[in-house]
Amino acid sequence: MVNYSEEEGLNSSYTYTLSQDLNGFIWIGSDNGLFRFDGKEFKQYNKADGLKNIEVLSCHQLSNGEIFILSFLNDFAYLKDGRIINSDSNKELKKMHFEHNPSIYIHQDAIYMYAPGNPKNMYIYRNGKVNTIPLFINGDGSSHAISFDLSNHLLYLADKSGKKNIEAYDIVTRKKTSCNIPLGKKTMVYRKDSFYIFKSQGKIEIYKLHDKFTFKKIQTYFTNENIQHVFIDKNYGIWLSLENGGALHFKQTLLENTKLSNPVKFLDQYVINSILADHDNNIWFSTQNNGIYFITDKFLKSYMHLPIKNNSAYITAIAGNDSGIFLGYNEAKSGIYRSHTIKDIVFEKNRKIEHKAIFSEGNTVIFGLSRSLIQYNTATKKKYILNASDYNPKNVLPYIRGSVLICSNDGLTAYNYNAHTYSKILQQERIYTALLYDTDSLFVGNFKDLYKMNTRTKKKSLFLEGYYFTDIKKLSHNLYVGATNLNGIILFSNSKILKRITQGSGLLTSQIKKIEVENENVFWASTNSGLSRVEIRGTAIKINNFTQTDGLPSNVVAGCVIKGDTLFAGTSKGLGILSIRNLLSQKKFIHKKVIINSITIGSQEFFNLQQKLTSQTPNNNIVFNLSFPDYASQGKISYKYKIEGLNDTWETSSSSKIILNSLPPGTYTFRVLGLGYNGKQSYTSTNVNFKIEPKFWQTWWFKFLMIILGATALFILITLYFQKKRNKKLENLYYEKKIAELELQAIKAQINPHFIYNCLNSIQFLLYKKDYAETENYLDIFSQMIRKTLHYSEKTFMPIQEEVEYLSLYLNMEKLRLKEQFDYSIHISETVDKSWTIPSLLIQPFVENAIKHGVSALADRKGKIDIRFDYSGLSLCITVEDNGNGISSKDQTIIKSGSFGVKLSQKRIETFKQLFETNIILVIKNLSEQGQEHEQGTQIKIYITPHENQNTSLHH
Repeated sequence: MVNYSEEEGLNSSYTYTLSQDLNGFIWIGSDNGLFRFDGKEFKQYNKADGLKNIEVLSCHQLSNGEIFILSFLNDFAYLKDGRIINSDSNKELKKMHFEHNPSIYIHQDAIYMYAPGNPKNMYIYRNGKVNTIPLFINGDGSSHAISFDLSNHLLYLADKSGKKNIEAYDIVTRKKTSCNIPLGKKTMVYRKDSFYIFKSQGKIEIYKLHDKFTFKKIQTYFTNENIQHVFIDKNYGIWLSLENGGALHFKQTLLENTKLSNPVKFLDQYVINSILADHDNNIWFSTQNNGIYFITDKFLKSYMHLPIKNNSAYITAIAGNDSGIFLGYNEAKSGIYRSHTIKDIVFEKNRKIEHKAIFSEGNTVIFGLSRSLIQYNTATKKKYILNASDYNPKNVLPYIRGSVLICSNDGLTAYNYNAHTYSKILQQERIYTALLYDTDSLFVGNFKDLYKMNTRTKKKSLFLEGYYFTDIKKLSHNLYVGATNLNGIILFSNSKILKRITQGSGLLTSQIKKIEVENENVFWASTNSGLSRVEIRGTAIKINNFTQTDGLPSNVVAGCVIKGDTLFAGTSKGLGILSIRNLLSQKKFIHKKVIINSITIGSQEFFNLQQKLTSQTPNNNIVFNLSFPDYASQGKISYKYKIEGLNDTWETSSSSKIILNSLPPGTYTFRVLGLGYNGKQSYTSTNVNFKIEPKFWQTWWFKFLMIILGATALFILITLYFQKKRNKKLENLYYEKKIAELELQAIKAQINPHFIYNCLNSIQFLLYKKDYAETENYLDIFSQMIRKTLHYSEKTFMPIQEEVEYLSLYLNMEKLRLKEQFDYSIHISETVDKSWTIPSLLIQPFVENAIKHGVSALADRKGKIDIRFDYSGLSLCITVEDNGNGISSKDQTIIKSGSFGVKLSQKRIETFKQLFETNIILVIKNLSEQGQEHEQGTQIKIYITPHENQNTSLHH
């Protein structure tokens, strides 16, 4: 059995009632509070947790999940959502008052309580409320309650004197009905459903209740000891706790209509207060001052159905044949198992020398003890002490027919057990194992190497170096299996190693004691951690491990023997007899789920996992408090988990607290599997969803807003930067334009006096000639010219139509002055819009230059001036052409530098280009130098490329 006490966390010297809740937790009432056990850890509830009285008798789970706690003398409490509610927190609990510990009946979410002696009230607790039903029973105190039937609302009462029959009291109608039997004096009653067990001292009587008022006796059983308590487990099994220690258990149950056979006794050295069969039919015992004990269902069945007397010795060697199973103990004593009985053979009394090995063949058995070798005949029961006893035997192994190999610290010896003769094979070397693999060839193993040896020539050769073999067996032709002390199992042939099987391959441990062959593909390995069954499947292997959980008396296995479907295992706690078929039928999964007791998120602990589990950064540390109540694993429990939403990697932890630090905001699913004995896991995962809310600055909308704001701020900064540069540029342009405008105004101011000066010269010339009529006409045209000049000199641009009118006035005035020495023509192309604007007073200086330097000096022909406005699709071209003598490039420079009007016009062109970003090109050509026949004169072309903006409005 497994004992849980103070060392394992059960900090109590006296345990009372055991119970199990719907989640599978074991609850223990004790003199030091209430304990909850999940198979690995004990959780204690005491005064600091809210218990007003830490002497807890029992606790019971109700269907709503509450754990109702009964302490001594009215200190009732209940556990809900991880918190104990006592009578200070809930005043309803103070309504219940008893002079002695009450009797209880539980139904779904309610608990019914009444005093066993002379009950006056029935109290009903449900969902934190207490209702009271008065009981109108004889007030003389002669009655005591023995049981309660809720379905028929009957309270069964017995007379303390034992003279009256049992009465059934209806708590609703208050009517009493007499039953058919009395209850003896000082008799205790135990009930399960319709079965009643009456106990008095060493006797129990079993009854079954029929039609509510008739008790039918089933049988009576007497014990040799006084019975302290009777327990009826969930399978209707009967357990008797004895006053002087121990518990009796019957193979039969109350449901079987058979007579009770002799019971099996458990824990005869301990006084047992409570017995519980859990959901998996494992059995729990609470004791006085010795904690609690646990036995698995498989081991219990093995113990119950294959009872063997004196089967508790420490077995260190085992062998078997058709004559029986031979057991070697850790003393000078052996045993033979036959017909469910072990018969002891004592070699030397009180001598502590252990068995190293046993050989059996027919009626011959050779017991190899650490300091002696004994040959025993099972038929004659004669013992024979071998002379090789001085060798300190390490092993006794089969050899050729009628002989064995004796491995000792002095070498290897062949012994013929029929003729009692010896033959030395190898001397002065410590040998632990050997195996004949050919007619005259042996494998021989010492404490570090394996050799091949020829028994005829005595020559040996190193085969496997660095392996301490403890056992070697042959599986099939040229296939051997060896057990090593530290390197697991070695499969090898006559020439090489074929496969290594270690703990990493699935064995319980790599330290192997013995090998037992089941067939050429299957063998068993005995270890200090249990048994491993290894099956060879081609190049693959399958391993099944078995321990106490599967029914072994102990995990310390010295060896095993196989007979058909039966496995005999020699352990440190006796002989285990198991069915191989049943062992192999073990489930691949544990039919349990991990229980999440609570989840702590940040500073808040959640017990109700059905609610929405959320927290917010920075409270993003998560602690999962887990349990996996698989008691058969005996504490060898771990957990495999992953956090979906964070990663898809499964992690493994042996701790029941899974801690996740600083989870980023998000929605997650925690999945966890329980891992129990032999690596088996729960059949499905336990899942819980939770969420870490971000702070507002971690939300997507805030990040998006920050991106927008950042982009906006960056855009504003860039805009401001470029705006500043643009403003600086515009400021510079503004001042440049101002300067250009002032220059333009200054140029216009110079044009007006220049033009007036030229006109006055012409008038002066007419007056000098005394041509008064022409002078008057000239003055009239001059006055119109002055008005238009003054008008256009204030404007920057003027339409082509008005420019043509202005030029016509000017040319007419000059024709009048020069007595018709030239003719002129002004032509506007159809591609030109007359409303297009051009710089004002730009053409007049060039026309004036053509008259003055071109046509006025002609004597052989009449002068001619042509003015044309053309549009090529890209630029406006204004041409001023005369038929004068023309000018050379040298004369052109002189004329241009000497002509004040042209000079002013060129300045205006440069100013316009700067001020209005308008491209104006001036081209002057001498027609004679261009090689054009019959053409003389000068041609001036002004190209204006309109810049379409509101400042110039050129062309548009």
